[in-house]
Amino acid sequence: MTSTESNKPLTEATTFISKSKSRVREGLPYPLGATWDGSGVNFAIFSANATKVELCLFDDEGKEEIERIELPEFTNEIWHGYLPDARPGTLYGYRVHGPYEPQNGHRFNHNKLLIDPYAKQIVGELEWNDALFGYTIGHADGDLSFDERDSAPFMPRCRVIDPAFTWGNTTHPRVPRDRTVFYETHVRGYTMQHPAVPESARGTFSGLQESEVIDYIKSLGITSVELMPIHYFLDDNHLLEKGLKNFWGYNTLAFFAPHSRYMASQSIGEFKVMVARMHNAGLEVILDVVYNHTAEGNEMGPTLSLKGIDNANYYRLMPDDARYYINDTGTGNTLNMSHPCVLQMVTDSLRYWATEMGVDGFRFDLATILGREPDGFDEGGGFLHACRQDPILAETKLIAEPWDCGPGGYQVGNFPPGWMEWNDTFRDTARAFWKGDEDKIGDFAKIFLGSGDKFNRRGRKPYSSVNFVTAHDGFTLADTVSYNDKHNEANGEGNNDGHSHNLSWNCGVEGETDDPEIIELRYRQMRNLLATLFLSQGTPMLLAGDEFARTQGGNNNGYCQDSEIGWVNWEISEKSAELQEYVRNLIDLRRRYPLLRRSRFFTGAYNEELGVKDVTWLQPGGTEMGDEQWQDGSNKCMGILLDGRAQPTGIRRKGADTSLLILVNAHYDVVDFTLPEVPMGEHWSLQLDTNQPDLDAGDVFNFGDTYQVTGRSVLLFELTQTKRRKRQA
Repeated sequence: MTSTESNKPLTEATTFISKSKSRVREGLPYPLGATWDGSGVNFAIFSANATKVELCLFDDEGKEEIERIELPEFTNEIWHGYLPDARPGTLYGYRVHGPYEPQNGHRFNHNKLLIDPYAKQIVGELEWNDALFGYTIGHADGDLSFDERDSAPFMPRCRVIDPAFTWGNTTHPRVPRDRTVFYETHVRGYTMQHPAVPESARGTFSGLQESEVIDYIKSLGITSVELMPIHYFLDDNHLLEKGLKNFWGYNTLAFFAPHSRYMASQSIGEFKVMVARMHNAGLEVILDVVYNHTAEGNEMGPTLSLKGIDNANYYRLMPDDARYYINDTGTGNTLNMSHPCVLQMVTDSLRYWATEMGVDGFRFDLATILGREPDGFDEGGGFLHACRQDPILAETKLIAEPWDCGPGGYQVGNFPPGWMEWNDTFRDTARAFWKGDEDKIGDFAKIFLGSGDKFNRRGRKPYSSVNFVTAHDGFTLADTVSYNDKHNEANGEGNNDGHSHNLSWNCGVEGETDDPEIIELRYRQMRNLLATLFLSQGTPMLLAGDEFARTQGGNNNGYCQDSEIGWVNWEISEKSAELQEYVRNLIDLRRRYPLLRRSRFFTGAYNEELGVKDVTWLQPGGTEMGDEQWQDGSNKCMGILLDGRAQPTGIRRKGADTSLLILVNAHYDVVDFTLPEVPMGEHWSLQLDTNQPDLDAGDVFNFGDTYQVTGRSVLLFELTQTKRRKRQA
């Protein structure tokens, strides 16, 4: 598990660069990017509309442009050349010549240094300057004007890498989907204040690979760590002007390069070591990826990469006026996934991270974009088909955020087989139910069984629904039960940013309080939401820090908060530590009972031989709910009887024939619930009560007993079954 990279510039770099022009060869049009073959470097870049492409080479420090070399060959819309004297560590960029005709979709400007879309490493920071724009800012013609200033002094550089790395005996954990528990976190935010992480490693991949960090995540029962964007991204100029940064990273510029801010060593081997150590602990690494847009913005944005390489092909442009961009992402531009070379770039990027970098899966930001064809979203679109047939990608976990800002953009449940999807209906319904909204009992029943109304088609499984009650975007769990309103003043936008429809409830006081009754209610509400998350069918996703009641002070849009607002605070209270243990117990219950993560949807199927249904909905009297109870808008209490013995296939799984009774009560007051009688059962054993976080599980209750279900609480009982007598020979 050691790196043998040679990413640092060689001392003789200036020497071989100075003589490279005379030795440039044709090279190959594949693979795209800068590829070290042990003898030299092949450079290849796609541009169908360019008239000339120049490779710019820089000195060891990246400050001086030493040479420009025209790529000598143009094959199948790929410009390419081979430098036999180039080595890993070489710093480079491109200048692309062609027509500057914004009205026709072309924005070539050879005065602008461009990032290679396939660059494996980016060094240096972008410095915002008017020279970065292809047009002259302030000119009367706006973006139709042509700017002749050189942008190179303000641009980062691409670096040629040596990908060699010794993985040792490390293998992908390949966690089954029905056993998966996602943990969404942020490389920088998770480690900046972690006491076990050395100061020099905080905020980096090195910090995340510390044994104390990995051991803690593993101790919770997590299987898959989902990292917010780590591809190279930019800080928005308007944020820098306010002393803020793009903390979340949804502003990608290079899809193959890890963000330099997250590398303490400035070597991509650091990322690989982190992955290897997580794999050795049995943890998967999932990347949150942003292939829907880039940091170049709309027609008034800078020219940094794709816009100057072949704008008309890389981006979706308005069909009646190619000067303007289709903005289905809300960010100014939208990648044109209908173009084969753009599709290739994205799938090449995914395969690179899955193979060379060892990643186990991807969560796709605004994933509806990836399925958009000229006529709208199509689950049979090119990208979605490409993923399904690709032998590498088909084995990774593919998770869609199934919406975007375009027409018909909300597509929850409409992605093809093999995909998992973020289910925001789960979040909204769970929050509304537990804060006591009316008419939610039916919706709660649907999400609790894996949202079969959305996902039960084409052989998709309950784990297709990725359930969450919180995510990076929105309130943390503690803030969901502590604030009625957002408090985003620190973002500098007058508290006008972020969602206002949070479905949150502060339990009587806005923000911090020392009232013990309110504090206790808030913790019980957190336990209720967590119990809903881990006892429901589907794949649970936990937001890092929610397990110990992390707060952002009511900020529900911390995208720009590279500060204590966005960082995880590891100094936790005694009650928060108790919540932490409660989460461990919940995840362990999910592991122990396969019935809570069944591979088939519950449908109410009846097993005539045993006289049981796979699921039965009960009213407090212990009998089955009828239309009257389902239609009663004030009904906030019910029992959910899950019986694993009613398997429709007859196939048995170890531990799957358990019978579980789950009681939920979102009323503010106690409800007397009669525990039902179940065929071939003896009694009920209490395993969980959110009103008793320190419960010593195992208390026995008989059929017909009345249990006083505390207001706003969840209970879990296991059926002790009658022992079957052995048949006589």
